[in-house]
Amino acid sequence: MVNFNNSYFIILLAGVAIFLYGSALASQSLEKLMASKITTLLNRVSSSQFLSISVGIGLTTILQSSGAVTSMLVGLGTAKVIKLPQVMGIIIGTAIGSTLTVQLISFELSVFALPVFIVGFMIYFLTRKQAIRHIATVLMGFALLFVGLRMISESAHYFAKLDLLAEFFQSIRDNSFYFFAFATVFCAFVQSSAVTIGLAMSLASAGVISNHDAMIWVFGANIGTTSTALFASVGSNYIGKQIAWAHFFYKTASVLIFYPATSYLLEAVESFSRTPSRVIANGHFLFNIVSAMVFFPFIKKGAELIENMFPKSASDEFGAEFLTLNTYQNSSLAISYAQREIMRMADIVLNMIKDSVHLFETEDPLLVQSIKERDNQVDFLYREIKMFLLDHANKSNTVVHQNIMNMIMFISDLERAADSIDINIRTLAIKKHALKLEFSQQGLIEIQMMHAQVVKVASMGINAYDTPHMCEIAIQLKRDLARLEIQYRENHISRLNQGLRETINTSSIHLDLLSEYRRIASLLCNHAYATTKLKPPEHPEDRKSAGEES
Repeated sequence: MVNFNNSYFIILLAGVAIFLYGSALASQSLEKLMASKITTLLNRVSSSQFLSISVGIGLTTILQSSGAVTSMLVGLGTAKVIKLPQVMGIIIGTAIGSTLTVQLISFELSVFALPVFIVGFMIYFLTRKQAIRHIATVLMGFALLFVGLRMISESAHYFAKLDLLAEFFQSIRDNSFYFFAFATVFCAFVQSSAVTIGLAMSLASAGVISNHDAMIWVFGANIGTTSTALFASVGSNYIGKQIAWAHFFYKTASVLIFYPATSYLLEAVESFSRTPSRVIANGHFLFNIVSAMVFFPFIKKGAELIENMFPKSASDEFGAEFLTLNTYQNSSLAISYAQREIMRMADIVLNMIKDSVHLFETEDPLLVQSIKERDNQVDFLYREIKMFLLDHANKSNTVVHQNIMNMIMFISDLERAADSIDINIRTLAIKKHALKLEFSQQGLIEIQMMHAQVVKVASMGINAYDTPHMCEIAIQLKRDLARLEIQYRENHISRLNQGLRETINTSSIHLDLLSEYRRIASLLCNHAYATTKLKPPEHPEDRKSAGEES
């Protein structure tokens, strides 16, 4: 292995960095390759616990990290797409899936690393097919993973000869908790149990630590890997916290069971192989397999326990207020309740529009988070109302059915308006503050005036949904807004021609913000054109907005 005349400490750090980069490269490429499959798997996890465990194993194999999978589940839980009982099996499966990478690196495959990297590199640059390029990147990632592991191993053999290091490990050998604590902290820092256990393999192979010490190291790595999800759950809702802490408690309970029986675990795995790397890999595998078998019968009870520990708070109690099964007893009543829920959804969107301009005035992380949470609420109401209406449409006559289709189109426009604020406008504000940019004085005034007009149009458009005779007023206000946006664009271009520094620096943000505000206004007036039977707008941007469908 080439060392470029560097110290072994540098080689060790470089080995860890290359190992982590290779693992990330392989996992990202596998994720892109399997992106469509991941969604399908997650949509089917509630059908059986055995399937959930299989999904957990598969996802961890793809992402190369149980922490990354659990963090993804935390995000889905925060968005209320999944609930804890659905994913308890996945959490157990991630533990088993994490053993596959460790098994792979326990074999001496570094001799194939460079040839595999060359093959992957050649495939990547000789093909234009995206799927094949992802496969090539996976090969290069795994090759780098083994190169990094070889560098870690060579540096570990060097350090094994140092008396100072030998004395250090000898001094803490009498108290195995130090090994456990170090592995936990190290794994939390690098956010990879594979690289933590790979380092333990290298140290054990070099004779720096014993197999018993290495197994304690494995236990620490299993606890440390839960930190990724715990960090991801900070600021999430109760479901996100439940998932993250379920992962932590499962790993902790498993370690508490096996920690006193470490010697017996070693005896079992050493009967198959006495090579340190294989002993550690097999010990890690047996530890997670037996843990899964022990806790599998208690998945339901475990989910209930965690849910009781992290119950809903007042802020988490968001849901549909007017959609209940008894509304099916009467078609008119069902429509009325759905209309009330739609107006509730519209109020949230209108408040998002009102607050959106403040994103650009001051950097306010709480407001940014509030916008995100309200968009999640709109998404939730959109799904609930849409499913309620579609279900009711199957039990209704043709006239009611057409009314339901109009309602679905309106909530679709509301949902896209909220997405425009959360995804586009919020991103523009974050970009502005990150680059320390400021609008010109006149530019800021025009944005504020544009925003005030958008709020007026949005309010009228929402009111016109319940009061059809106001639709023509809403359309006229929207046309006035379109002319105002054109005028402000021309003013902006004029300031650009004058060479105003603030205008030049914020030009793309300024123009994109005007476009987004105009689009939002168009979305909330789409229904008015159908009501009044007026001709759709002629401006390309307006025509795009008015013609969008769910």
